[in-house]
Amino acid sequence: MSRSDQPARRSDDRDRDLRFRELMEIVDQGVVVRDLDGKVVYANATANRLFHVGDGIDADQALRPSAWEIIDRDGHALNYHEMPAFQALRSGKVVESTVLGFYHLGLRQLTWLSVAAVPQFAPGAQRPHQVLSLYSDVTELMRDSTLFDRVQALAHIGAWEWDAGRNRLYLSDESVRVLGSGTAPASMEAMQACLVEPDRRRFRAAIEHALSEATAFDLELQGRRRDGHAFWVRAIAEPDLGQPLSQRVTGTLQDITRRKQAEETLRVQARTDPLTGLLNRDAVLRELGERLADSSQSQVSVLYIDLDRFKVVNDVLGHGAGDQLLVNAARRIGDAVGTEGLIARFGGDEFLVVCNFGDDPQRPERIAGAILDAFGDSFRFEREEFSITASIGIARGPVDGDTPHVLIQNADAAMYDSKRRIRNGWQAFTPALAQTQQERLRVETHLRRAADNNEFHLVYQPQVDLRHGRIVAAEALIRWENLQLGEMRPDHFIGHAEVTGDIVRIGTWVLREACRQVCEWRESGLGIVRIAVNVSYRQFLGDDLAQVVGGVLQEFALPGSALELEFTERVLIEDAPDTIRAFADLRTLGVMLTIDDFGEGYSALNYLRRLPIHGLKLSQLFVNGVPGNKSDVAVCQAVSGIARSLGLGLVAEGVESDAQRQFLLQLGVPVGQGFLFAPGLSPDEFARRLDQPILAGA
Repeated sequence: MSRSDQPARRSDDRDRDLRFRELMEIVDQGVVVRDLDGKVVYANATANRLFHVGDGIDADQALRPSAWEIIDRDGHALNYHEMPAFQALRSGKVVESTVLGFYHLGLRQLTWLSVAAVPQFAPGAQRPHQVLSLYSDVTELMRDSTLFDRVQALAHIGAWEWDAGRNRLYLSDESVRVLGSGTAPASMEAMQACLVEPDRRRFRAAIEHALSEATAFDLELQGRRRDGHAFWVRAIAEPDLGQPLSQRVTGTLQDITRRKQAEETLRVQARTDPLTGLLNRDAVLRELGERLADSSQSQVSVLYIDLDRFKVVNDVLGHGAGDQLLVNAARRIGDAVGTEGLIARFGGDEFLVVCNFGDDPQRPERIAGAILDAFGDSFRFEREEFSITASIGIARGPVDGDTPHVLIQNADAAMYDSKRRIRNGWQAFTPALAQTQQERLRVETHLRRAADNNEFHLVYQPQVDLRHGRIVAAEALIRWENLQLGEMRPDHFIGHAEVTGDIVRIGTWVLREACRQVCEWRESGLGIVRIAVNVSYRQFLGDDLAQVVGGVLQEFALPGSALELEFTERVLIEDAPDTIRAFADLRTLGVMLTIDDFGEGYSALNYLRRLPIHGLKLSQLFVNGVPGNKSDVAVCQAVSGIARSLGLGLVAEGVESDAQRQFLLQLGVPVGQGFLFAPGLSPDEFARRLDQPILAGA
């Protein structure tokens, strides 16, 4: 080149450099040029703005290493010479876009930049003499990405993509957390290995179908994490239809473990009795129905178990003791049954055992025997010890019933027969029991209509002064005469009425009819005769008894002293303000209050002294044995002493001999009733005897 050409060349270089700088000033990316030593020799306006280079400030000075801390997108600090510009200078190769965080130590401000570096070579040179770096501000994008990652974590939803052609798998951080694999699975096989069978096969088949048929899928899958804990995941995916030649599936993974655990908890709760942990009524009915519907399992037996004397323990010691007894009873039944049957709490103190007997015809009876043996030891609650036995009924399907309702009903009938005959035993269902069951249903059906059909009437058993033999009061006793069933004794239908709840309506009828009869006797000139009426505990629990009694007395213009209400001992153990208030309200009416059959149950003397009652009735169960039976004599003496010490009246029931009368007189019992004096009398016969000594020689 001649000397005359050199000025022209320098002019061209200046023009080219000027055009380059003018171009760099208008681009929206930061441009920084460094020389071989890393010194900044040029920075455009966008770069000066990104790096906070003010007017009059040297760019190289502003970008000195001591002013910045540089981190990668995972938050790891980088050495200044690890920046893309220095990598390009060392390698002579382009460094593609890399996202880095530039933290300005003075301003305490972080800016995320995408950085690419391009080495520049002089003509014919082997090594670059400078490097051009391009910077793009991606702070907003990084904020959105971070927010997206946080949303994924909060929603427990992660993303995944599988390139089937290259078997390359990508999972977001949340997807890795959901799978619990520790490190990201590198292949689809590794991802599937996080699942358990058969869900692993289901997932594999769904992916293959998605690729072959271009269809999406939505599955709920179970897996096991590296720490051994089970998890549930919802996998949704679809093939990438935008690229026909691509074998790529994209989807999400959502952690649904908590939802599945909640569903399982609800499922267990729906099937489980909360007190004992056994199957509940609905669950055992469903299980029994499924077995009866399956011919291969229809040889199934039901053992209906009822705890004897549970009600006494529950009433006397309280519901806490009752609940503990049920839990302990369930445990004993479970130990006796083992793996040979399903156990359920059917309600109250009733349990069911369902077992197959096709392979072992004697299994039901053997299990029943084991259960009875399990109840051989006493139960304990705090310092109390008590004996509880069980009565068991056995019914076999499909002979004794081909539906759950019929099979359980027949096992129930067998259980009641066992309880009636022996207690602490088992009874298999028989056709004769079926007849008894039908009779019971007939009685209950007719009983429900008896009051409306005027089938009830009352007889009156005199209560007699034991010393002088004169009638002092009477007890109203109900009788039922049905056109189809004939005359029914109270012990044949009162129990049914208690079970069905009809006793409340029947009891109200008795109360009103007795008061009507007293009113009729008074109007005929016989004066007012006090009538004792039995009150069912169901009546006591039902409507306001004091209000009902007050209304009946007012209807017939009777004083309260004309009526005596007899309650069972059960009211003694209901230590509730409502019970005491109800008795107080009745006493305010002037009604006499008596505890019937005192001594038969588990009498709670502490409650006895608190209730505002007037008297006790000594049960005929003990009167029958005097004066010959020492135990009965002792009980009668004890009850007489209690009545005397509490200032209560005392009436003896079931007096049938003069020896019994003499014993009771010596004991200080003033009044008695029984066949020695008279059975239940019709109103006219009672009226005829009212003014006559009812016992000759008294």
